[in-house]
Amino acid sequence: MNWLEVSMTVDGELAESVADVFARFAPNGVMTEQGVKYNDDEDAGTPTGPITVRAYLEMDDQIEETRQKLEESLYYLGMIQPLPTPAYKQIADQNWMEAWKKHYKPIRIGKRLLILPAWMESPEPNRVAIKIDPGMAFGTGTHPTTQLCLELMELLLCHPPEVHRDDVSRSEGSPHDGGDSSLATLAQNDIKVIDVGCGSGILSIAAIKLGAEKVLSVDIDPESIVNSRENAETNGVGEELILGMGSVNEILEGKFEFKSAPVVVANILAPVIVRLFDAGLAELIEVGGAIILSGILQEQKKSVLEAAQAKRLRMTEWRQRGDWVALTMSRG
Repeated sequence: MNWLEVSMTVDGELAESVADVFARFAPNGVMTEQGVKYNDDEDAGTPTGPITVRAYLEMDDQIEETRQKLEESLYYLGMIQPLPTPAYKQIADQNWMEAWKKHYKPIRIGKRLLILPAWMESPEPNRVAIKIDPGMAFGTGTHPTTQLCLELMELLLCHPPEVHRDDVSRSEGSPHDGGDSSLATLAQNDIKVIDVGCGSGILSIAAIKLGAEKVLSVDIDPESIVNSRENAETNGVGEELILGMGSVNEILEGKFEFKSAPVVVANILAPVIVRLFDAGLAELIEVGGAIILSGILQEQKKSVLEAAQAKRLRMTEWRQRGDWVALTMSRG
């Protein structure tokens, strides 16, 4: 079966009416596309601009009749308010799921990790595979903030400070003073980790696969908790992962199994990180431990550093990829 794509770009007021017309002739539904703008650092994305409505008509023996009826319906709608001319494009049928999957390849992170599409067998068994569905809305491992966070976590959990110094000297961006001997106790197994704003759970799963004994993952979004549990099961992670609704306050109030850990991770927006320091984020870090902070744009690095240093944390590592920065801060 081949398809005839029909599309029309209209303003927001007309989009619903056009979609209703398209839906009468499209057995598989209608899709809409709209641009997004970001009003500030914390805006997750605000729809803006005209909306493109698309539908797909079956290219059967009645396609010309179907197309004529569709245009008649649009004509009557256009008598109420002027409409642009619809655009048509023939689409050859294919296995859409398989075609979609071809776009996603394994992603190497650091020296040990491999982000792997959930349906794929690992091509590099010597690496620690984290299986994630790339179709998810967030936390798939493709974004620089997640990758930077994973790199720093691998260094913190798997290597002594001497390796920190050598590796950071080759990282993108200018490191400050390399490793810190106070973090030597982290290069061992059986440690706990706290993941604040766990999202898809990818960082928590990676921590467990890198040797963490137990990880506490919290998020204020219930969908994130469900998503994290599904991803954990895909990766064979069970009781080692503690999932719960909440944030810094709920952890400090003792609502979970532990209140602090030698490793804390927060891959969130920079302004949120700054606010969380006021809420007690630094108190989650055990003395001699460290926190990895990511989701920070280059121009926001200073404000995050100032907030962390006000809590007597010291920067021991930092990396940059493009416009994004991730930091490791230690608590003496």
